[in-house]
Amino acid sequence: MSAEILPLLSKALGETVYMVAVSMALASIIGVPLGILLHTTERGQILENAPLNKIIGSVVNAIRSIPFIILMVAIIPLTRFLVGSAIGTTAAIVPLVVASIPFIGRQVETSLKEVPAGLVEAALAMGATPAQIISKVLLPEALPSIVSQLTTVIIALVGESAMAGAIGGGGLGDLAIRYGYQRFRPEVMIATVVILIVLVQAVQFLGNALARRSNKR
Repeated sequence: MSAEILPLLSKALGETVYMVAVSMALASIIGVPLGILLHTTERGQILENAPLNKIIGSVVNAIRSIPFIILMVAIIPLTRFLVGSAIGTTAAIVPLVVASIPFIGRQVETSLKEVPAGLVEAALAMGATPAQIISKVLLPEALPSIVSQLTTVIIALVGESAMAGAIGGGGLGDLAIRYGYQRFRPEVMIATVVILIVLVQAVQFLGNALARRSNKR
């Protein structure tokens, strides 16, 4: 591999990490509360509200059903409005966040469902408020599972960030397309794939370690 490619690989890796980190942070701010709301408004839960649950669930399912490549193109006007451009690393964050919010919501909802109902019932019997049950029972008990689920989301974001390169989103995907595919340089394609594999393995290792550490049982 020529020396000119190494700086490009380094820059592309930095762009990918930037996209994934910022997208995950922004999506979690909305996605985690969304997952809590999806769970607690279900039938028989502490904030039962069937109409609200159905409306939110339908919106979440609708967004999740849109392929990411189509979503990126569909929300180009929103991306331009928010960041002033539809091309570039920062612009790619917008569709990444939009795609990740419902994903995180469903993952958190799944984790909260794993909390034994008896713990919630015991807290209710002791006079705990819904806010106290969420903060002192549901979230602490589900934390290891939530960490594992969020690790899965991060890994999905790595793949989607690479896909964002198809429309000039920057990162490793953009490098693979422009230098590997369009210029017929298979060594660049191989290098980007290897880097993506290593990145995913590192994220999975750290996620597993955090999940084990957060498990107080």
